[in-house]
Amino acid sequence: MCAASVPSLQPFQASGIAPAALPNVWRASELARSRLPSIATGHTDLDRELPDSGWPRSVLTELLLLQHGIGELQLLKSALASLSRHQRIALVQPPYIPHAMAAIAWGLDPSRLIWIQPENTADALWCTEQLLKSNGCGAVLLWQRDVRNEHLRRLHLAAQCSETWFWLLRPLASAMEPSPAPLRLALRPAQGGTLIEIVKRRGPAADDQIFIPLPDMPSRRYSVETDHALIIQPAPTAVALTSAAPVLV
Repeated sequence: MCAASVPSLQPFQASGIAPAALPNVWRASELARSRLPSIATGHTDLDRELPDSGWPRSVLTELLLLQHGIGELQLLKSALASLSRHQRIALVQPPYIPHAMAAIAWGLDPSRLIWIQPENTADALWCTEQLLKSNGCGAVLLWQRDVRNEHLRRLHLAAQCSETWFWLLRPLASAMEPSPAPLRLALRPAQGGTLIEIVKRRGPAADDQIFIPLPDMPSRRYSVETDHALIIQPAPTAVALTSAAPVLV
C-alpha cells in the first residue's frame, strides 16, 4: 500500500520554533512545493499559478469542461509532447475518435497512443485504475460524466503509487462536488483560446481567470447569454475537408 507520512508539529511547539520559520513547512498563503516531478504546461501565465509551476505527476488532476472541444487537449499538448518517446499515452473513453494524423502534427507517434473504449463507466474506472497501478504509461487521460467520490479516491490513490501524469476530464457542473484531486481547473471557451479558472489548488484561492491563447483553435464567438462557444467559420466544402490539417481540441 502506498501511504504518505505526515510529520507532527508537536516538536516545533515544544521547542518554541514557529512552523513558518522552517523552510520545509508549507503555509496555505503560498503555493505548495513538493518533491514530486512536475511538467510545464507550455503556458507561462498558467505555470505561474500552479504549484510546482506545472502539471503535477502521481496525482489526480481534474479538467472541468463546459463542453468538449474547447481546447482541453491542446492545453495538454506541450506536456504530452515532452514525455519520453518510450512512454505510452492512454486515452480512456474519449468522446470522439482520436485522430492519428493530428497526433503526428503534434509530434506524437500514433503507436504510443492507446485508445480504450470500455462499454460502461465501471469498466472505464477499473481499466484506468489498472493502468495507473501497472505504471506502464507516461500519461493517462480519462473522460467521465458521473464519478462517485469513493471512485475518485481510488483513482487518486492509484495515481499516487505510480509515476504517471493523470488527468480526469469531466463536466463543469462537477466543480460543485467534493474531490480528492489537489488540482482542479474549470475550462470555458473564449475567442482565440480557452479561459481557465482554478477551482482548487494547494495554495491560496485564485482570484482571476487565466486566458490561454490557442492558435490551432477555430475562430469562435463567446456568448455570454448561453455560456457557449459558437463556431462562426463557414462549413468547409468537401474539397477543403479532405485537404485541411486535422486538429485535436
